[in-house]
Amino acid sequence: MNKQQEKFLLLYKPIHDRFERFCRARVYGNMEYQDLMNETLLVAYKKFDSLKDEKAFLSFLIGISVRILANNHKKNTEDLIVGSNYSNHQDVNSHTDLDAEIYFLYKALAELPDEQRECLVLFEITGFSIKEIMEIQNSSESAVKQRLKRGRAKLLELLTFESKHKNTEVNNG
Repeated sequence: MNKQQEKFLLLYKPIHDRFERFCRARVYGNMEYQDLMNETLLVAYKKFDSLKDEKAFLSFLIGISVRILANNHKKNTEDLIVGSNYSNHQDVNSHTDLDAEIYFLYKALAELPDEQRECLVLFEITGFSIKEIMEIQNSSESAVKQRLKRGRAKLLELLTFESKHKNTEVNNG
């Protein structure tokens, strides 16, 4: 292994779990999280020499993954216009009995606007501070806080509706 590979792996190992949680939560319904992780790591390794601060490695990876998702979304939108239908795609990895709550959370997260979803995932799931999210999203503190507030409110609305809908089906079934 060369020195660049060793340094890359040394920086990646401690943040792997946080990065995986970000990818799992962020991609629901768009692509497989492993694909996003792999694409991101490939691009990050190629651009590794552009990393200015090793402490920002996770932010570096998340920035790359956000761009990959945006490009993927653009491609999928173009495919939908042509007639393909991706709206029924589900992440089979998160649809188990043990992970039902996570499944419904990811499903609800997928319905949020991209900036709100990303902000919630970064703060609540990945554990970034508001200051770090400001840098990642290139936004003000008030914008980040507003996204968190609105995203939480919409999630509560969606999850409450989902729960009521599920209970109605059980009672009527």
